[in-house]
Amino acid sequence: MIERKIDHTCLKAFATKDDINKLCNEAIKYNFYSVCVNPCFVSLAKNILVNSNVRVATVVGFPLGANTSETKEFETIDAIKNGADEIDMVINIGALKNKDYNYLLNDIEVVVRAAKGKLVKIIIETCYLTNEEIEEICHISEKAGAQYVKTSTGFGTGGAKVEDIVLIKKNISSNIGIKASGGIKTKEDASSMLNAGATRLGTSSSIDII
Repeated sequence: MIERKIDHTCLKAFATKDDINKLCNEAIKYNFYSVCVNPCFVSLAKNILVNSNVRVATVVGFPLGANTSETKEFETIDAIKNGADEIDMVINIGALKNKDYNYLLNDIEVVVRAAKGKLVKIIIETCYLTNEEIEEICHISEKAGAQYVKTSTGFGTGGAKVEDIVLIKKNISSNIGIKASGGIKTKEDASSMLNAGATRLGTSSSIDII
């Protein structure tokens, strides 16, 4: 049932309403777990998917993570008001590089509180991080109450790698999920991520994979 581990994704800057309509109908047809869309399309996706079991995920602080915590809070509140079931939030990568761990903890906690029980995934953008930084942000994300750690935005210099999934898994408890995203194009890519410990996949190549 690999399809139930897939977030069918369209986050391109030039996405149109027709693209989102197509994405949602594909998600219904192939029984994907969710669609992941930019915030401006949450209401549209929710309306299309209202009678299905496909969830709506959206992104916060995307793609750089450098928004203020107050901006991320507002984005989260607005997304949930519009029908989002899940929030994928980008961390402040510079704060992690600065070892400003209290800032990061608060930044994530603000979004978790604003989500009011909706599932929150923390995008850590592994391509920019050392192993030590990955370990640290995993611990912070769990402490802040997030339910998932996610590898990548898909807009960085690299996407998900098996070794990153393995490292993340070693640094979170068993009740925290792992979302692999970025560069997952084939069934072999998907299987390698799932075998390494990923519990969700973010991809725009969902149909090719299944």
